[in-house]
Amino acid sequence: MSEIRSTVRHRRRRTALTVGIPLALTAAGTMAYGADAGVFGEAAQSTAAAATAASAAPAWATATADGFASVNALGQNGTYGGRDGKTVTVKTLADLEKYATAAEPYVIVVAATITMDPVGKEIKVQSDKTIVGSGTSGQIVGGGFFLGSGVHNVIIRNLTIRDAYQGIWNDKDHDFDAIQMDGAHHVWIDHNDLRNMADGLIDVRKDSTYVTVSWNKLSNDNKAFGIGWTDNVVTDITIHHNWIRETEQRNPSTDNAAHAHLYNNFLEDVAGTTIKSSYGNYSRGATKMLLENSYFQGMNNPVIKDSTATIVQKGNTFVSTTGRNESGGTAFDAKTYYPYTLDKTADVPALLKSGAGPRGSIGTTATTKAAPAAPAATTLTVAKDGSGKYTTVQAAVNAVPANNASRVVISVKPGTYRELVKVPANKPHVTIQGTGASRKDTVIVYNNASGTPKPDGSGTYGTGGSASVAVEADDFQARNLTISNDFDEAKNQNLSGHQAVALRTAADKVFLDGVIVSGDQDTLLVDTAAKDRLGRVYMTNSYVIGNVDFIFGRATTVIDKSVITLKKRWDGTSAGYVTAPSTAANRKGILIANSTVNGDVSDRTFYLGRPWHAGGDASLDPQTTVRDTTLSAAIRTTPWTDMSGFSWKDDRFAEYRNSGPGAGAASSNRPQLTDAQATGQEIADWLGDWTPTAS
Repeated sequence: MSEIRSTVRHRRRRTALTVGIPLALTAAGTMAYGADAGVFGEAAQSTAAAATAASAAPAWATATADGFASVNALGQNGTYGGRDGKTVTVKTLADLEKYATAAEPYVIVVAATITMDPVGKEIKVQSDKTIVGSGTSGQIVGGGFFLGSGVHNVIIRNLTIRDAYQGIWNDKDHDFDAIQMDGAHHVWIDHNDLRNMADGLIDVRKDSTYVTVSWNKLSNDNKAFGIGWTDNVVTDITIHHNWIRETEQRNPSTDNAAHAHLYNNFLEDVAGTTIKSSYGNYSRGATKMLLENSYFQGMNNPVIKDSTATIVQKGNTFVSTTGRNESGGTAFDAKTYYPYTLDKTADVPALLKSGAGPRGSIGTTATTKAAPAAPAATTLTVAKDGSGKYTTVQAAVNAVPANNASRVVISVKPGTYRELVKVPANKPHVTIQGTGASRKDTVIVYNNASGTPKPDGSGTYGTGGSASVAVEADDFQARNLTISNDFDEAKNQNLSGHQAVALRTAADKVFLDGVIVSGDQDTLLVDTAAKDRLGRVYMTNSYVIGNVDFIFGRATTVIDKSVITLKKRWDGTSAGYVTAPSTAANRKGILIANSTVNGDVSDRTFYLGRPWHAGGDASLDPQTTVRDTTLSAAIRTTPWTDMSGFSWKDDRFAEYRNSGPGAGAASSNRPQLTDAQATGQEIADWLGDWTPTAS
């Protein structure tokens, strides 16, 4: 392409707990900013009436809580939700309400976006329920859940609950929460994305107790998380591994809690946004709070307490915080009640950016019958030093049988593999996976460019042909490695163009997880096998590095919770374009979500994108949407531009809820999606019936 979340009644558990923790990043190094390393869950195919026996339930359906929710008390032995009941899949409000309010236990898989009617509706969940999203396809819009007095043994996991906001900040008239408890006990809230509600995101009220809130994302709200509102000192609550971001107050506010154990949370107030924190963790009344190994970034009054309350701080980190940071009194030893392990404080931001929120490994296998076991994957080992079966990646690809029916994993030991790699269309279900401790340890690199002579003398490479790694086979996966093109532009000024592709995909269901794709111009080409063929690409927990049109092509592409790094051009100048979509009409283009765009370049020098009408094809309808992403000052105030005579205004370019110094208000030159429009531009809308799942 040209330039283009009572007192002494507790008993310690005597058996090991089954703890719902996120999957570790597979042999991946820590990201500076990154991703929900989770992948998407497949929308279940059964109807709401379909059910499976509990004995056939997958692991996530039988998971039990950690923290205070795991403690045996009040006649309840830990928190395990609806695991003793049937598993049902719901896609409508009527079915969700039917099962959530039933007397018998259920595991309820939410496999669609369900809009509450009326707005603000809170379904009155009854005891012994697990409500779980199917990957990221389970979304509740415009309302939430209510757990009343005596309701117990409830798990709410892996859901996005969002957008009951009524346009009034600190809304006193609309008590529309994501999750509200009034006198409930034994509740586990885990791996949810809660945001943009009218009142609070989580309210734990009226002596609710034995609650664990873990691995959630709470964001974009006035009140994040309130606990208490009673004179009784009863509530026992564990709050760990939550990313609380861009919320003004109650982060959480903990009033008259007997034991509040907060650890490994990340509280973040992003500079340059309209939402300003008034305080972070607040110990009120007679609360005893133990606050350990949490990370506070940019927060005002990060830790505060009443004169009657207790906070014991251990191992916390404060970066760019201001105002009150308080501690005092004697708290408690949490290990008296349950076991837990602390993560290092310095690792918390990256850990939560990669692990909090919904995950594709949860809620994805609810079917009407037990699924047959998949064939075991074949593993082919590559090592430069000869310790593997193959010394090059391409040799391992060549050894994959044509039209293979099951997955083949090419396990590549650390090293730099200077070679061209092509996975042909007749070799689907291939995974190339680095085995090093970091994605930087295993590198596939070459240096062809458009115009580079072919070694056989048959002419020169074009842009697509320059790729270091070319993927033409469906259901391809790459993880924990770097794919690079190190073409030297400065030394090749004789070539008319400097397009040098690192990775070209021309296939459907391409899953890139924990990778670095690095180059300069035209780094990542996301193509399809033909103009009329669907090609979907999902990238997460990854980096893309480049300068000119370096994410481009006609594939339906999601870049989720990743880092897009801008770099200077060969001559040291700062100028470039992040995306150049060439989307066919009625198809989805490029979606960048929950990510960061940054780099060591000059301010206001990079466009977010421009329309590539490949070959001058006016029938194309290029699309880039950038949403819920942090933009550095490198992004121009007018972030879209024309290309080759085609106006970006005639195509589909938009933003939604971006933040950072490069974000801007809506204008004729900076289109912003409405909330209603944004509901149709979610990741699930891009991926359709495909659920990227690590294998």
